[in-house]
Amino acid sequence: MSAADRDESIRVLLTRLARPHRSGGRVVERATLLAEGADFAAVMTWIEAHGGEPEAPAAARSHLGLHGERLDAAATEPTPLRFILPAAALG
Repeated sequence: MSAADRDESIRVLLTRLARPHRSGGRVVERATLLAEGADFAAVMTWIEAHGGEPEAPAAARSHLGLHGERLDAAATEPTPLRFILPAAALG
């Protein structure tokens, strides 16, 4: 498959799976991409190359008490659940 064909197949996949986002762009769920069975790494590379970004996670309440934030700071970054694509990326 040529690079142009691969690019077009990823664009078609994302056009089908993404839905409107309040920013005016489109949003696609990470779980949906994984469930689709496509080459996840290639799709993530495409999203980044076309200006897509992971959605910022919502602030979570700590359930660890007084020192919970300090303990949570040592944890790794959470995995993004959604990716936001600019309006022109799929157009």
